[in-house]
Amino acid sequence: MKIKVIGAGLAGCEAAWQIANRGIDVELYEMKPLKHSPAHKSDDFAELVCSNSLRADGLANAVGLIKEEMRRFNSIIMKCADEHKVPAGGALAVDRNGFSAAVTKAVKSHPKITIINEEVDKINTDEYTIIAAGPLASEALTQEIQRITGNDYLHFFDAAAPIVSYESIDMTKAFKAARYGKGGADYINCPMTKEEYLHFWNELVKAETAELHDGVENPNVFEGCMPIEVMARRGEDTMRFGPLKPVGLTNPNDNSRPYAVVQLRQDDAAHSMFNIVGFQTHLKWGEQKRVFGLIPGLENAEFVRYGVMHRNTYLNSPKLLTDTYRMRKYPKLYFAGQITGVEGYIESASSGLVAGICAADSLLGRPEMVLSAKTAMGSLAKYISNESITNFQPMNVNFGIFEDLGVKIKDKKEKAQRYCERSFEEICSIKNENAYIL
Repeated sequence: MKIKVIGAGLAGCEAAWQIANRGIDVELYEMKPLKHSPAHKSDDFAELVCSNSLRADGLANAVGLIKEEMRRFNSIIMKCADEHKVPAGGALAVDRNGFSAAVTKAVKSHPKITIINEEVDKINTDEYTIIAAGPLASEALTQEIQRITGNDYLHFFDAAAPIVSYESIDMTKAFKAARYGKGGADYINCPMTKEEYLHFWNELVKAETAELHDGVENPNVFEGCMPIEVMARRGEDTMRFGPLKPVGLTNPNDNSRPYAVVQLRQDDAAHSMFNIVGFQTHLKWGEQKRVFGLIPGLENAEFVRYGVMHRNTYLNSPKLLTDTYRMRKYPKLYFAGQITGVEGYIESASSGLVAGICAADSLLGRPEMVLSAKTAMGSLAKYISNESITNFQPMNVNFGIFEDLGVKIKDKKEKAQRYCERSFEEICSIKNENAYIL
């Protein structure tokens, strides 16, 4: 008995781990290091574009809840993330290199997982297979997926923020603090006066953008990861109500309230690199250095990585997939990751977890594990498989897609607590009823 998993990103590694832990042999196909997608630089598995890709970690929101659900299913992604955490207030930020190396080591050393380094261009729909190649699948695999699905693809464009070296930040102008003092002084803050902000905004809106690799001039930008220059063009104050909002911060140098604030987040365990929060961009590299150098404290910043923009592709999943990420047409074929329309790294990993368990269930002759929308993982699976959706768009996990609590609760903390309690009750029940779920 074996299951093929295509792609060693977060979703693929999680799927392979869950399958292997149920005693089933896994063939994990990964085209790196032979070939890299535009967004990938490392040869390791489960590569992240920034330290805070896994986002919030508390149980006050759905993305924190989904992490805890995954921990309760022995998630390898969460285990490695917890082991490589770096300071970031209430967020689960990780040392990206340490995290990816740990996932790679764990997956490669599992006795039930065989790594096959080659590009996949053919899918046998009669073999148990999980396609977790991500939204940047190779052209050959993309064409094969399109052949199998028989549906037109939908596209959106995603952007990554630049990273600067810590030693190049002018700390006589910047200061360390978290909003409202939460989580300690985990962020570097670059305060702006009104004059500095308006000058920066004017230069940003007229800055020159890079040509997209596929020649599309007017990309459809996913709202959850909007390039900073696109945000700026929506209005003079749009950024001040977004990533540059000054609320909750006071400049200790003169005890003033800044007009706007650019925040930087630690990107590695060594405290040597910082990500410019919310500055996803596809400006030309020279323009990034020029315009972002107008930010107080970043005048002489050394860019360890410039912001980049790349094309992501996702399926029309409501027409193709069930709530276990199985294809309706081909019952031995599953999908996982952002290609399904779950937006975000942690959501992708959770889909791999569910798809892996369900594929293993099916191969072993058991009923698939179906999580309800009372859970974070289940609510995502229900969302991407909801056939009543006519204009399907990628979705981050959020309480809005959960099953309603049935009672009105005004207090946000109490409401979040009820969501969490209900989720844990269901997961505990499922695990008690199914001893094979580790």
